[in-house]
Amino acid sequence: MGYVHADILLKNPKNSKIKPIVIKAMVDTGAMTLCIPEHVRLQLALEPIENREVTTADGKSHIVPYVGPVQIEFENRTCFTGALVIGDSVLMGAVPMEDMDLIISPSNQTVSVNPKSPNIPSALVK
Repeated sequence: MGYVHADILLKNPKNSKIKPIVIKAMVDTGAMTLCIPEHVRLQLALEPIENREVTTADGKSHIVPYVGPVQIEFENRTCFTGALVIGDSVLMGAVPMEDMDLIISPSNQTVSVNPKSPNIPSALVK
């Protein structure tokens, strides 16, 4: 099985004068957060909030900026989150996926809205 990607829209919700970016993001439910490269942070003028320590797949530890807020849109869904600034491509992890109630179809290698709630995101809150 290959990687799953989704076309998402990224916005800076604090500054409506900055043009949103449509970008192809790799989707990985094994990752937790949104990760963006430095050039996306600069294009969206996202302000650093703090530094965070992350461990990458190779087992190495890195200190990276955490920026935000970032608004993510996919089809008829949206969420607000922070982002780690690392790497050379956008990665969307489990937290924004859950927040927007999106699912991955491994056989089709696609992302879609949850068919059990096609019109409005749902969440389990107990």
